[in-house]
Amino acid sequence: MEYVELKTVNAYCKIAKFGATLVDWKVEEQPIIFVSPNAVFDGKKAIRGGIPVCFPSFGPWSYGAQHGFARTSNWQVVEDPTNGEDESVVVLRLEDTEETRKIWNFKFTLDYKIKISGKVLDLCLDLKNNGEEDISFTTALHTYFCVDDVEKASIAGLKGLQYLDKTLPDTPKLTEDREKVELAGWTDRVYLGSSEAVKITGLVDGGEVSLTSSNLPDTVVWNPWNEKAAAMGDLGAEAWPKFICVEAGACVDPIVVPGNQSWSSSHRMEYSK
Repeated sequence: MEYVELKTVNAYCKIAKFGATLVDWKVEEQPIIFVSPNAVFDGKKAIRGGIPVCFPSFGPWSYGAQHGFARTSNWQVVEDPTNGEDESVVVLRLEDTEETRKIWNFKFTLDYKIKISGKVLDLCLDLKNNGEEDISFTTALHTYFCVDDVEKASIAGLKGLQYLDKTLPDTPKLTEDREKVELAGWTDRVYLGSSEAVKITGLVDGGEVSLTSSNLPDTVVWNPWNEKAAAMGDLGAEAWPKFICVEAGACVDPIVVPGNQSWSSSHRMEYSK
């Protein structure tokens, strides 16, 4: 497994070229991102934890594996890391190949810019449609955050939003009425059109993180809880209390990029304690 590292005077970030999966982000030595202790690093299976890139699908996909092929593809570094005292940046790229075109016949260039500066992690996805036909896709940055105890963590900024509850039959659309969302069991929700900043409290050692996004309108909240985690060989029953997934994405309404056009998005995480 090959990695790219970003370093500043007070922050550190590590990205696997396989899947462009961010597997570590620390601010002043404080870990913020969770990776399963049972994660597989064989260059074949998606890494369980970190920040996998879901593309060109979020969730089940009629063309292939769940969440698409980006998180199980080898990405290229197109701009070497620039490590400075205050800022460090790298750009990775995924392009169509003969193999991807067999299952998803589109020509594209997907650039992923990752930057750390101070206590901020900026993630930017830029897609160029290199063909004549429209490209349609869903996507998400599937972030696993380290928490002391998932049942004591909370998420603010979702009140009033409609959400799809994937744990219930027929995936009903409901409305969030809580100021702070807390998890008490298996949770798999897509909050639609999240507009304001989302804040997660209860990270390891009392940390918090604020999330803002552009062109990624949805927020996913997920934790499989005990029974389902135990059934996942790369997660396990002992791991579920130690993370909460809060993900920025375009998960329901597909993004459509016309031929020879581009699409861009950004996602910012700011840590505080």
